Amino acid sequence: MSQASALLRLVEDSVGLELPIRLRSWDGSEAGPPGAPTVVIRNRRALRHVLWSPGELGLARAYVQGDLDVEGDLGEALRSLWDAVRNARTADGSAGRPRLGPKQVARAAALAVRLGAIGRCPPRPAAESALTGELHSTERDLAAISHHYDLSNDFYELILDPNMAYSCGFHTTPELSLEDAQTAKLHLVCRKLGLQPGMRMVDIGSGWGSLTLFAAEHYGVHVTGVTLSVEQRDYVMGKAAERGLRDRVDVSLRHFRDLEASGVRDAEIDAIASIEMGEHVGDAEYVVFVDSIRRYLKPGGRVLIQQMSRSNDTLGDRPGGGPFIETYIAPDMHMKPLAKTIGLIAAAGLEIRDVQAMREHYPQTVAAWAANLEDSWDTAVKLVGEENARVWRLYLAGGALAFEENRMGVDQILAVRPSARGVSGMPSSPMAWLPVTS
Repeated sequence: MSQASALLRLVEDSVGLELPIRLRSWDGSEAGPPGAPTVVIRNRRALRHVLWSPGELGLARAYVQGDLDVEGDLGEALRSLWDAVRNARTADGSAGRPRLGPKQVARAAALAVRLGAIGRCPPRPAAESALTGELHSTERDLAAISHHYDLSNDFYELILDPNMAYSCGFHTTPELSLEDAQTAKLHLVCRKLGLQPGMRMVDIGSGWGSLTLFAAEHYGVHVTGVTLSVEQRDYVMGKAAERGLRDRVDVSLRHFRDLEASGVRDAEIDAIASIEMGEHVGDAEYVVFVDSIRRYLKPGGRVLIQQMSRSNDTLGDRPGGGPFIETYIAPDMHMKPLAKTIGLIAAAGLEIRDVQAMREHYPQTVAAWAANLEDSWDTAVKLVGEENARVWRLYLAGGALAFEENRMGVDQILAVRPSARGVSGMPSSPMAWLPVTS
């Protein structure tokens, strides 16, 4: 039996399903259905990664270091695998999950010896996070944010639209460009918040200032942005100076728990936005997060939280999105089912006024980011190194598929702090903020 055949049979036996892939080993042998996506094992180190870390993390490490690759469209290969897993689970709910019993371990060990794959654990890719300290302490949160967002402003400029919006766009039509979809999203957020000139707004997790700068420039509000990323803070303040917005924009390098140090006082803020930051707050800390928002808002003040979610709490779901995401992209992230998030917001004394699902919009946004990455691949590698570029290629392919298949969602949740007498000041219809179409 060839190397490729032996490896493919072992993997299929270990996960309990026939894989829709063709496998090519480093000796040139191939196995699997012709025409299927081809997974290439370039060397023995790829096997060592999987032997030392069976499952998703070991495969991710091998891919990030270039020891394992996929020929053709990575997203299509992942889609084929997920289709096979779903079909197999109609008959066997455990299909697709490693079955590492004594038989599989013995076979894997024998094959590893035969292929010369036994050896020390390979060094972990430099792109992995390595956080220490108490979970969601200010210091650890700062390190988690820095790991991902301080990668390189120039790199993010390659990937994102000119607004530098690193969140789901609002694709009102499939033909909309990335820039137009992000601009439509920013207008939608500002209209939902009812922004008017002279209002005070807080942008929690302001990123590269897409909403902060947009709200100040187009809606005339005074915005206090908050981020834990030095790169992002410096970027936004530089753009504010370029656009003559320094009198309306201030971005503080601090935790959301420390907003008072930025001049934010209880019951003085007209509007608060948090765009895809709530996932990083953590589970236990989320109560503090929404309580703080309610406290800062005036009666009648609105908050819009755009947040990713996981579909449910079924077997196999992980709050952080899985070993790859948790290790390489967003360490300590905690995604909740939408219903739980809504319950926590309401429990803080905020009245839920609108929930808009945007799940189908995210694959379109991510596809544009992925196209930008591929179009500028050589430049991206020069900016962040090949490991990080490969992390992003895998991240975007897998992320788009998770939203497409409803394993993850994203929603805009609009809430208001009513007055003591229950007055909300909200418009009677969502048509007040939805775009006019002819």
